[in-house]
Amino acid sequence: MEPQPPKPIERRGVRRGMYVLPSLFTVGTLVCGYYVIITTQHAGELLAAAAAATLASKAAELTALAVAALDNASKAIGLAIVADGLDGRIARMTNTASPFGRELDSLADVVTFGVAPAVLAYVWGVRAIGDLTGTQQLIQHLRDIAGIVTFGYVICGAARLARFNIDTVKPTSDRRFFVGMPIPAAAGFVAATVHFYKQPLTTWQFSLAWLVIVGFLGYLMVSRMRYYSFKALDLRKPRSYLAIIVIALVIGGIWVYSEPVLLTLAITYTISGIVLRITSKIRPHPRSPEEVHAA
Repeated sequence: MEPQPPKPIERRGVRRGMYVLPSLFTVGTLVCGYYVIITTQHAGELLAAAAAATLASKAAELTALAVAALDNASKAIGLAIVADGLDGRIARMTNTASPFGRELDSLADVVTFGVAPAVLAYVWGVRAIGDLTGTQQLIQHLRDIAGIVTFGYVICGAARLARFNIDTVKPTSDRRFFVGMPIPAAAGFVAATVHFYKQPLTTWQFSLAWLVIVGFLGYLMVSRMRYYSFKALDLRKPRSYLAIIVIALVIGGIWVYSEPVLLTLAITYTISGIVLRITSKIRPHPRSPEEVHAA
């Protein structure tokens, strides 16, 4: 009797297991968003307690704790951006992309890059101005405006993701660009700003300017400005050694000087869409049939 060939290994269970890997990164993104919301609320309570404290030393101690909590929240958004970038790339590299994963990713993005940075922007931007302005009516108006602006940021982020969910099934010939600022980039701008300055804003003039910036980020998300997507960047292809050097320098700069480097990267990416729009007006070029509407 001739020996029978070995039975082929059943791949179904392996592929099911691989679907878990990108979903774990998505859940990690959601965990970071939940942590940001809880930590930021705690920081707001600490700032309120510091404003009500009678002893200067106690107020300074509570303020320091609040600053540390806000900084930790901004770092958590940074970790969420890394996890969000890895889940999609891992899904594509392992060929485990699924409709469930895409929907889970969008829902996690609404919480982590929509609600969480809006709460962070509100607490960091307006919560600590009460004891310095001296005008309760002005403070209340400013907080009402802050609530409207930050909620508008959430709506714009949700609309951005809804547009992506509708257009993601369409074929595209140009994956190099997003249409509108990605919501993780907008959240990254908020987080980088908080991480750089750390101390909450204490004057209504700066708070009002901050709300203008947050509102402008919401506009950029729903605009038609193009942003480089990095989706066409294939890490499996050979690259010049200069690219490795640049990446290493950026990582080293973030490790040693995270505050200015991250803020510079956030500002550069934010204005890149505006620069592309201006240059396209100056030098018109034929547009692609369809563009990526991804978050």
